[in-house]
Amino acid sequence: MEGSNATPQANGQAESSDGFFGEVNQMFDEAAARTDHPRGVLHQIRACDNIIRFEFPIERDDGSIQVIRGYRGEHSHHMQPTKGGIRYAPSVNVDEVMALSALMSYKCAIVDVPFGGAKGGVCIDARNYSTTELERITRRYTFELERKDFIGPGTDVPAPDYGTGPQEMAWIMDTYNQIGDEDLNALACVTGKPVGQGGVRGRTEATGRGVYYGIREACAYPKDMKRLGLEVGLEGKSVVIQGLGNVGYHAARFLEDGGAKIVGIAEIEGAIHDPDGLDVDDVVAHREETGSILGFADAENIETSAAALELPCDILIPAALEGVITTDNAPDIQASIIAEAANGPVTSEADEILQEKNAMIIPDVYLNAGGVTVSYFEWLRNLSHVRHGRMSRRFEERNAERILRAVDELTAEDFSEDLLESLIEQVGFGAGERDLVHSGLEDTMSHAYDEIRAIREKKGVDMRTAAFVSAIDKIAGSYDQMGIFP
Repeated sequence: MEGSNATPQANGQAESSDGFFGEVNQMFDEAAARTDHPRGVLHQIRACDNIIRFEFPIERDDGSIQVIRGYRGEHSHHMQPTKGGIRYAPSVNVDEVMALSALMSYKCAIVDVPFGGAKGGVCIDARNYSTTELERITRRYTFELERKDFIGPGTDVPAPDYGTGPQEMAWIMDTYNQIGDEDLNALACVTGKPVGQGGVRGRTEATGRGVYYGIREACAYPKDMKRLGLEVGLEGKSVVIQGLGNVGYHAARFLEDGGAKIVGIAEIEGAIHDPDGLDVDDVVAHREETGSILGFADAENIETSAAALELPCDILIPAALEGVITTDNAPDIQASIIAEAANGPVTSEADEILQEKNAMIIPDVYLNAGGVTVSYFEWLRNLSHVRHGRMSRRFEERNAERILRAVDELTAEDFSEDLLESLIEQVGFGAGERDLVHSGLEDTMSHAYDEIRAIREKKGVDMRTAAFVSAIDKIAGSYDQMGIFP
């Protein structure tokens, strides 16, 4: 297979023995050793079920023809449909697609989202293409997926990833709808769409908000904070974040609102540091105005993004690409908590070094599950053909108002009309779609963290191993319940 050193397995399938997929499988193997599931079941969970590579031509704006390479991998069919993003990046290859699709399987299982894992990608740098060229690429990529049965509401549901966003998802949905068989549920063939095209409110900030909820949960346990020499809660904790994209920005904003102090921000052009704290929105505005985060107010400029990872802080959030913390820089990491907002930012060897330093790693396979959780809510919205909260919001508002007016009538001293209206405004509102999405996401992240922590305490392992054990147990349980066909 392209991009991997393949080793034949017992079933004849070639799988990566090193590289990114090898890293994921190494983590899997360490966790699997802590379970008592049959070897054959573990092998099935570990394997990547389907992987395709294809090439197609597109016409550039200047009339020239370019051949584009695309991929889609479906790691596990223990649940259907499979689910995973599509990234546009020059680095996309078989190894990366297999690894990311595997992480999606485990991620969905950890947060109890009923999908198998998938991932796709196109080998381009989106910055080098016009909007019309990107549309041609996206639509042709979708056509190739559809003709190979790698997309559909009950088959495989893509989503945004690095280099893609709501616009690309809208093109995918429209293309699928045009070439499909008048599927009533066509909107559910992809998630991360614009709200006007069937998207769900709250999806944009979902992954970053999920990162915030996960870090908040981790900081809420006195025993863990005592071990790290930190106070309980987010208040006053110093944070360095690498990556100010959608995930990094929203995570930083929510942490800032939660009482944490953002002391360092890194981007592709370099990094800035201010121990007194950085205002995230001001940094974003400065970057929009100047094209760079460098030169912001009184902050210290740092030459490289990588150097920022070694800044003193309580919480380090790598929110960019994989493999940024390695054996080269892990010994110099000063953070007590490494929160993996990106996929695979810490290599397995670096993980061991950080564990020896008594750092807590909140693993990516749990922490960045906010996106797929809310994608699940969008998928349900599309299948039900009704906006979340549409049928109940006004009833809840009127019911709350009736309760408050009843209390007013039963009290010895009447509320003033102004006070009553103020109370109605504060508590007498029904949950809209965004409120319900945020509530569902918070509950999901909180419940999953409690499960992972319980496994960690019971088995005496680190958080990453505990998260993988949680995923393995749930996927193995699914296979056990389904049986083997025929």
